[in-house]
Amino acid sequence: MGIDPPDPSAITTTCRRRASLPAELVRLGGRWLLKHRRRNDVTIDQMRRLAATAERLVPKPPAGTRTLALDAGGVQADRVSTRLTESCRHILFLHGGGFIIGSPALYRHFTWRIASAARACVLVVDYRLAPEHPFPAALDDAVTAYRWLLADGAEPQRIAVMGDSAGGGLALSLLLRLRDQRIPLPAAAVALSPWTDLALTGLSLKANASADPLVSPEQAHRFVDYYLAGADPRSPYASPLYGELAGLPPTIIQVGSDEVLRDDAVRMAHRMRAAGCRIELEIWPRMPHVWHLFAPVMPEARQAIKRIGEFVTEAIKPLHHAADRRR
Repeated sequence: MGIDPPDPSAITTTCRRRASLPAELVRLGGRWLLKHRRRNDVTIDQMRRLAATAERLVPKPPAGTRTLALDAGGVQADRVSTRLTESCRHILFLHGGGFIIGSPALYRHFTWRIASAARACVLVVDYRLAPEHPFPAALDDAVTAYRWLLADGAEPQRIAVMGDSAGGGLALSLLLRLRDQRIPLPAAAVALSPWTDLALTGLSLKANASADPLVSPEQAHRFVDYYLAGADPRSPYASPLYGELAGLPPTIIQVGSDEVLRDDAVRMAHRMRAAGCRIELEIWPRMPHVWHLFAPVMPEARQAIKRIGEFVTEAIKPLHHAADRRR
């Protein structure tokens, strides 16, 4: 199945002033880091040790943030809430990391911001990682956690699913699996710099290789091999870009203009729109891959998180909304 390039008229570019100084410094630092990570002899254990070190450096959430570790139907997860959280509102969050690294702890400076911006409880799923647990283990865990959320009393119309990078693609694949299994869909989805095409056919993968300060095509190829372990990269449950997309809930996609995964986001939005889905695509100029994670230092990250909060708040109506409409 081929995917045609998107019609430029269907692309929504978020035009903002030039990137801030902190954003440019992040780009420079990212280029230096990527230069030293391009070597193909860097092992998974080394990458995971680096991630573990980064966990210890992640800023702690502010006072009033509650993080509860729990068992979500056999899947480990953290439930994050803040003083602004409303108990009836939920976000199921799937972290990035190329399916081989990542953890709720690595995102604790980000998930509390989402909880506050969307006034929701955020369930951060610690899904199984490849290569020890290849596809579809991560998707199976996401489905299990979503089912647990429903069984725990969450109403689907008050749930949003969200993910970044590999987790962004996983969140969209989760929607396809839920729809196909006739499980009630959430009210909305949020995908940040999503990886939607594990066949790696996007033109930006090469066109932006020198511009993207954080992700390289070589790295993407390695992660695909680890995750798929020979499975079809065009399976919709691995690469949602190749799925039948009709019936999916309102979705917002945010991506940086210089990312190697830019076309994964743009083509996904184009195909969702063609399938009749409500889709909002924001292309942020000169933003690095998942710039949202630099919220402690980047104003653009905080602006993007605010926008996500507005989208989710609009999608998840307050409890009195239906009653008010009947009056």
